[in-house]
Order: sequence, then structure tokens, then C-alpha cells
Amino acid sequence: MKEFKIFLLLLIFFSLSKNISAQQKYDKSFYGGIFYITNYMISDEYKLYSQGHTDLELVDHLYQKTLSFFDNDASDTFFCMTFALIPYNKILMRFPILNFKMTIPLPSPSQKVFDQKLKVTPKKLFCDSPAGDFGDKDKLAHFFANAFLRYNVNFFNLSEFLGIFVEFFEQAFFLQGGYDYRDLVANHLGEIFAGMVQKNPNAKPSEALLVYQLLYFNIWQ
Repeated sequence: MKEFKIFLLLLIFFSLSKNISAQQKYDKSFYGGIFYITNYMISDEYKLYSQGHTDLELVDHLYQKTLSFFDNDASDTFFCMTFALIPYNKILMRFPILNFKMTIPLPSPSQKVFDQKLKVTPKKLFCDSPAGDFGDKDKLAHFFANAFLRYNVNFFNLSEFLGIFVEFFEQAFFLQGGYDYRDLVANHLGEIFAGMVQKNPNAKPSEALLVYQLLYFNIWQ
């Protein structure tokens, strides 16, 4: 699965694991943040806001909403948005040697809410984002996962190493996965964004995502 850089983040997440389907209050926690931003994305307020803004502006808007929820804690915001924006609620995993498959659930609201949220997740992130309903929705989890890793771990650029490692890991073990250089691009842009936030807490995700456009037109034009 293309989002399975998150496999490594799940090692952190599982220590907090519990059934979140019944949670209603937006407490200042990982689960509270997921419910808060997911329910906002299916609200009339978000629907109205999205009608007059681009997808990049929607990413900025969701980031600011989550950042405010976590009292401007960038690390908690990156971590929460990784899972809140992942376009899957389960992982299909295979073990070729054992000829064995298993499904791993991801932290997610009910299927109905998840489906509604997925429909309105920003998809036009780059100038060459694929056409169709899905677009580049899967790149947001890559982006924020790497922002989280870069923000919290700095030695020998571990976030970049993990990004490359997990891409090959996905190809070998995950039925929905495969090597995708565009995932690595999103990974690197997430690292750039984390560095921007460390220097300027008011930095916006779109400012890092737009770097791709600059490189794209510089290379191909």
C-alpha cells in the first residue's frame, strides 16, 4: 500500500491503540484529533469553504484547523494528519514465503464517515496530479508522515532513508503497494515542510508542495 511508510509510525500508534468507533468528545489526543478533523471534513462548513478554494488551500486550511486543535503543537499535528488523511482504513498484507495474507485495520471512523471524508479529501496537489476521483489523495499521508519523522528525528536524515526503505517494503509485502517515485517526491516535500516549520511556525503545507511545480516546470519546460 502506498501509504505504508505509516507501517513504521504504527509502531508508535499501537501503544495507544483502542476502539475509536464510539468516541464522541474531541479530547486533546491522537484519536480526538482524528475525530475532530474527520467530522469537520464532512461538515457543511467545510463543504462551503471548499467551493471557493483550491485543493492546496484546503490542505492549508485543514492543517491550520488541526494545528489549532493541538494548541500549535506541530508534531502532534503532523502525526494526526498522517492518519486522518490516509485514503485507506485497512491494509492488506502478504507474506510470500508463508503464502499467508492478513488484513490490518487502521485508526479510522465508521465506514460511512470514512467514505464521506475520502470523497472530499484534497486530490489536486500537483500540476500533473492524475485525473479522476482519486488524484493524489494518497500523497498527503506520505507528506505529513515524513514531516513528522523529519521534525522529530534529525540524525543522518533518517526520514529520507525510511521513505526509500518503506517504498521497497510495500512492493514486497503489501497487496495494494508498489514502488512509486511520486511517493518519494511527497516524502521529500514533507521533510522540506518540517524544516520550514522549525524556522517559521507560520509556514503552510502549500508552500512546500509548490516546490514540486517549480521543479517540474524547470525540468520539463
